[in-house]
Amino acid sequence: MLLLRPPGVYRADRDTALLVDVLRAGVRPPPVRAVAPGPGAGAGAAAGAGAASVTAVDLSRRSAAATWLNARLHRASVRVRRGDLFEPVRGRRFEVVVANPPYVPAEREAPARYGIARCWDGGRDGRLLLDRLTSGLPDVLTADGRALVVQSEVCGEDATLDAMAAAGLTGEVVARAAIPFGPVMRARAALLEAQGMIVPGQHVEEIVVIEGRMPGAQR
Repeated sequence: MLLLRPPGVYRADRDTALLVDVLRAGVRPPPVRAVAPGPGAGAGAAAGAGAASVTAVDLSRRSAAATWLNARLHRASVRVRRGDLFEPVRGRRFEVVVANPPYVPAEREAPARYGIARCWDGGRDGRLLLDRLTSGLPDVLTADGRALVVQSEVCGEDATLDAMAAAGLTGEVVARAAIPFGPVMRARAALLEAQGMIVPGQHVEEIVVIEGRMPGAQR
């Protein structure tokens, strides 16, 4: 699929492909209303899997513009809102949340304000956006809604499962894929080793998709 990607915009990668595979496997039959907070990839995954209506949310102007252009290019039903996580959709509820948030551990806790690094920097432990997103799920999901969140193993899948449980959702890992480190992970390998997040010489990470189900959702 042809996707326009201006400079400074996250490139859809294998984590996005894993999300699309899970959605197409039938997390919930379309039509559904989906919201996708993050750097554009989640919106593409939801639209590509056949969601009838997708609302994409992104803090980056460039990413929001790229999502809007690609939606028009492919005639996808995607509404784009610029803002922080769920703030632009406050008061609305969706059957599905699809998220590919920044989750790469960084040297500092505060995310980059500008530049493409804001698309992957997730704070020192990679959980800065993951924890905020997970805690906000009950406010945007319908009573029988579901969320799909993709992340790296280095961020701790158990931490996400625990966060979902604390928010009242049932969490489960529904997909895994081992992929070689990309340029960012390779550049930060020494940092990750020093923090005990990877073992010396590691050059492959496991990407997981975690599903969170609201109490009314049927498995």
